Amino acid sequence: MTEPRYDAVIHAPNRLQICAMLAAVDSMEFSRVRESLGVSDSVLSKHLKVLEGAGYVEVTKARRTSYPRTWIALTHDGREALAGHIAELRRIVDLAEGVPGGEGKTPPPD
Repeated sequence: MTEPRYDAVIHAPNRLQICAMLAAVDSMEFSRVRESLGVSDSVLSKHLKVLEGAGYVEVTKARRTSYPRTWIALTHDGREALAGHIAELRRIVDLAEGVPGGEGKTPPPD
């Protein structure tokens, strides 16, 4: 089981969505990620630079047709960081819902 740990790099909404999309595939084309998020090229590029700098994504450019295509993949470290972040979010939700075993849980009033 993955140890819960908050990750500020992943937590930003767009970066969390990028990581979640990439977790389900081996890689995804830049334009598909951009369209799914509904952001501009520059906004997506900015988020990818942050994720790439943390070692969470790998960006590959390939020229398979008449124009270059950019592919994005979640790295092993990125997958582990995402799993830890999701586990931490689940732990926090469990606390809010008073799930047994949650740290700091207070009993509901009678």
